[in-house]
Amino acid sequence: MDENLKEVAGRIRSLREDLDITMQEMAEATGRSVAEYSAQESGEQDLSFSFLYKCAERLGVDVIEILTGESPHLKGYSLTRANEGLPIRRRAGFEYLHKAPHFRNKQCEPFVVTAPYIEEEQNQPIHLSKHAGQEFDYVLSGKLRFAYENHVEELEPGDCLLYDSGRGHGMIATGGEPCTFIAIVMKPDDDRIM
Repeated sequence: MDENLKEVAGRIRSLREDLDITMQEMAEATGRSVAEYSAQESGEQDLSFSFLYKCAERLGVDVIEILTGESPHLKGYSLTRANEGLPIRRRAGFEYLHKAPHFRNKQCEPFVVTAPYIEEEQNQPIHLSKHAGQEFDYVLSGKLRFAYENHVEELEPGDCLLYDSGRGHGMIATGGEPCTFIAIVMKPDDDRIM
């Protein structure tokens, strides 16, 4: 078992237990059955970013605290140099590089994401996920097929999307190579300070 996966799953379990939250409550918050949630909390299954984000929301912590065990501490501004950030590897080879992991009270989660090209996915339905809020994706390189409920769009470098991420969405790299894009996951309106 991946050591990092075991550590992250352990932090989720510890926080849940410390807050006296049941597995049933966490399963409901993450949109899973109790058995599915239990498999993820025990580290038996990979943890998607959507799952981690929903856990963080329910547990009342920053997703970075779940990933690293540390609370973000910077305020005012955060500078992350090229090729730096907090690497997160989740969901069938997708690589996320969090570009502001140490900034506290974020209203969004900024990532550079690399989606792998997987031949077997090209003619299959795209797996859809949901998380509260909105998401902005900007393609830097490669090609991306984006599915939003019953709609499918093909994107190339310079194309961008803004969408309600609380509805089913997913993406895969196309064109025979990985696709790299900027993803900014924005929290729901009721979490923002206006």
